[in-house]
Amino acid sequence: MQLTKTDFIQYLNCPESLWLLKNKPQVYEEYKGEFSLFLEKLIQEGYEVEGYAKQLFKNSIDLPEDASPEYTKTKLASDNTVFFQPSFLSDKGVFARVDVLEKLPNGSFHIYEIKSSTSIKKDKKHNHLKDACFQKYVLQECGYTVSKVSIINLNKEYVRQGTIIAEGLLDIIEVTDEIENLYSSVVNEINAAITFINKENINAQECSCLYKTRSNHCDSFSHFNTDIPDYSIYEIGRISAKKVIELVEDGNTAIIDIPLDFELNTKQQIQVASLKQEKPIINNTAIDKELSNLKFPLHFVDYETYASAVPKVDGMSPHKHLVFQVSIHTMQEDGTLTHFEWLGRSLELPTEMLHQMQNFTDSTGTFISWNAPFEIGRNKDMIAWLPEFARYLSYMNEHMYDLMNIFKEDYVDYRCHGSSSIKKVLPVLCPQFSYSELEVQDGTMALDTWGRMVSDPNFNEDIEQTRKNLLEYCKLDTLAMVEIYKVLKNI
Repeated sequence: MQLTKTDFIQYLNCPESLWLLKNKPQVYEEYKGEFSLFLEKLIQEGYEVEGYAKQLFKNSIDLPEDASPEYTKTKLASDNTVFFQPSFLSDKGVFARVDVLEKLPNGSFHIYEIKSSTSIKKDKKHNHLKDACFQKYVLQECGYTVSKVSIINLNKEYVRQGTIIAEGLLDIIEVTDEIENLYSSVVNEINAAITFINKENINAQECSCLYKTRSNHCDSFSHFNTDIPDYSIYEIGRISAKKVIELVEDGNTAIIDIPLDFELNTKQQIQVASLKQEKPIINNTAIDKELSNLKFPLHFVDYETYASAVPKVDGMSPHKHLVFQVSIHTMQEDGTLTHFEWLGRSLELPTEMLHQMQNFTDSTGTFISWNAPFEIGRNKDMIAWLPEFARYLSYMNEHMYDLMNIFKEDYVDYRCHGSSSIKKVLPVLCPQFSYSELEVQDGTMALDTWGRMVSDPNFNEDIEQTRKNLLEYCKLDTLAMVEIYKVLKNI
């Protein structure tokens, strides 16, 4: 049974999930989720970064994407010194396709891993060093000597000005010593993965993710862990893995079963209390104080943004967010409501949007958003790109209020399942409003849809209808804040 680098990463995150993929692929397909257009965007961005990386090398040969290890072997014997996408297969069935492989004068090889991030990731979910270790292992198992390893990633300081310059866009960072320090432990993990996926049977009653926090659960979590109840301990806000392990080992996976003397912070205790009492826990005094400090007019604002690995607009850097859409509902003190919206038609800095926003709101009142650090961050970016709006955007940031904060501590409802996301709060407080009927249902779908609409020459959907769908989604985001605000004022 073959083990690829992608398989190995999955093994490190959840061995049982990989076993299911390898041994019962039809069952795994039921749980893995849809291949999203956003994921396709990430893959295409990876190819784009690889294209620029190729410009860094001379005397190179580009092997076919489906080239076999046998074909690679014949090409390595040629006079070329740099090879793109060579493939290798060890006797144990471990397969690697290397991004860039350089043949050095002494006959050894230099591996280059290309990453579309702006740093070398070393966390549990994305460990670029382990990726590179995997590649080195396979080559050495195939009889080649790897003497150097480097990672090519994006230079976060690079600013696009006209044509992309590969040498400026990309950094080459040698990690040979770090790989050497990790190598033996990664080899042990690779061997363990090979052994595990070749087992005839495993304990199918649970997977390793049972002992992890919710954001680290595998796609097939519900397949293995069938006894997890509604309102489980994984929903407790910011619960640590250590506490999850402690509760699971004691057989307590339901919030309702958490012992009274179990140590939780104040916010977590409130969440547990809400479930046990089957009602929201509301700090009316704190909420009233918060809202009474807001100065009218109130501008409920929401941005939609598009980010790409390789910057598409002059003045921008890798992975920076381009604001392509805004919705603002403005409420006067007498309750009068007006609405402003703007949606870009091309990849360009939102100069016109800011002109119109400024005319609509002026530098008055309070700006209200949901997860304010995001809007504040985008304003800071736009101040750098479009300094003529610095005074207006600075006013916004200095008078920005985060409505989401109320739902972290002062209004806790168990029906939100431990989340303060507006998508969870709105149906609980205002069930008459819903995102489910919209064509665009979340920010990820919005950025993907808009990005394809303005940059994909093969986009074949109705552009005006697509624009209408995007506007309706963003409009609901700010209207939702208005309605939630009204509920809070009346409790």
